[in-house]
Amino acid sequence: MGKKLQNNTALVRLRRDYMRLKTDPVPYISAEPLPSNILEWHYIVRGPEGTPYAGGLYHGMLRFPVEYPFRPPSIYMITPNGRFKPNTRLCLSISDFHPDTWNPSWSVSTILTGLLSFMLEVSPTVGSIETSDYEKRIYAHHSLQYNLNDATFCELFPDDVQEIQATLARRRESAAESAEEAAGGPPARRSAADAHSGLGAALSNLIVMAGFVLFAGVVHYVVTQDL
Repeated sequence: MGKKLQNNTALVRLRRDYMRLKTDPVPYISAEPLPSNILEWHYIVRGPEGTPYAGGLYHGMLRFPVEYPFRPPSIYMITPNGRFKPNTRLCLSISDFHPDTWNPSWSVSTILTGLLSFMLEVSPTVGSIETSDYEKRIYAHHSLQYNLNDATFCELFPDDVQEIQATLARRRESAAESAEEAAGGPPARRSAADAHSGLGAALSNLIVMAGFVLFAGVVHYVVTQDL
């Protein structure tokens, strides 16, 4: 009886947290529960501008106990990011590593805000790793393609999937244009440029020849006048 009551309490509270997250979104963060299991949530952290994570999209997971909100969830980061080990329980004051510091008034929004705050720090903890800012930027660049390979991510965040696909398409176009410029432009463009260059050279030669003929005519006229 008690277990069932706790489970109902978790259900009510998580539904309330979900509505709060939708009406009052957390900056840089979105989250969705699994349709088949409201105790498992998946979230996205968007790397804030001005940080090594800028441009990155980081997928993670929250697993809530049936005793929520009286016990905290476990927290995982799935997308490689240079700050946390992928698919590893994170030791945070808002996670199940520290039930003694957990506050039942904290919501999903509170948890995800705390996670982002800790992500932007450099403090070590269980589940964290040490990498340079350069390496974190590399992770950020590759995070988009990585997430497309995750079926759960694609199912829960279809709008973000479309955004990622558009971004990757722009990257490919930009890379192709850069490669063309490095090679001197596409063949058709080079042919047109070569033709234009050849025409210009021919016109220059004609002008020089015409000038020479005109000059020769003037000299001939002066010479014959002297005679």
